Amino acid sequence: MKLLFDLLNQFGVSGEEFHIRDFLIQYIFKRKSTWNVLPEVFWGDEFHDCILLKFGNPRTGLFAHIDTIGFMVRYDNQLIPVGGPELIEDCILVGRDSLGEIRCKLKIQEDLIFHDFPRKIDRGTRLAFEQNIRIDDQFIQAAYLDNRLGIYSALKVCEELKDGWVVFSTYEEHGGGSMPFLLKFIQENQPIKQAIISDITWVTEGVEAGKGVAISIRDKFIPRKRFLDQIINLADQSKIPFQLEVEAYGGSDGREVQFSPYAIDWCFVGAPEDHVHSPDEKVALVDLDAMIQMHRFLIQNL
Repeated sequence: MKLLFDLLNQFGVSGEEFHIRDFLIQYIFKRKSTWNVLPEVFWGDEFHDCILLKFGNPRTGLFAHIDTIGFMVRYDNQLIPVGGPELIEDCILVGRDSLGEIRCKLKIQEDLIFHDFPRKIDRGTRLAFEQNIRIDDQFIQAAYLDNRLGIYSALKVCEELKDGWVVFSTYEEHGGGSMPFLLKFIQENQPIKQAIISDITWVTEGVEAGKGVAISIRDKFIPRKRFLDQIINLADQSKIPFQLEVEAYGGSDGREVQFSPYAIDWCFVGAPEDHVHSPDEKVALVDLDAMIQMHRFLIQNL
């Protein structure tokens, strides 16, 4: 699982995804010749920090966002959340500004949050939870499993994929914004009518760790039932462990697919995790394996 460990150690707070983008590009160009089909790779200034891979003649797209939640330095040692990180007193934050490496603690005072670094940090500097990866025979626990596991699954799909788009998007944790131009590019070059969202969801009273990948019937947004029925029928045929999720809140890049001017069906398919948006996110290894298998099966059989 070296690839996953390397992914988890990349910095990628929303708006500063170029670190993880550079890592992914290096990995893709090093490994793509070993994949079953050699993809076309689209990246660079035209795509900001996003990457698109086109395999064969795509019918379906697999979308994974590469950014994470975190914090941004304001004034007078104050921090502002980026996305929705858990606020944990004394948790360790790391980053880098023009003067060098930063390692500090998060401090909470009434409704405000601060850092305790002994010097001023450049305004606008992004800070992230310090990484601490723990793995045993049942679980992996670390910061940023959301959405490093989604990226990991997408890269594993690339190894055997014959036809499909695999897309690495940005900004998802802080409101989105890259999906419209990515979808426009796809629809103008090799159109699709269906999308799978490779992301991480929550462990709840109805979605348990160790019971398989979650197929989301709805979060805050509702995919089209006819497409969901098709996904669920295929999942039944696959014999891969899965659970059905029904929630009133939450969102993903699926929102931007649904809000786009294109008639593209979508469904969120991802492993559930505990301790969401904290330094201690926790996912069952059997659920991660089911996620990878289900993504492979769906993109091949839809």
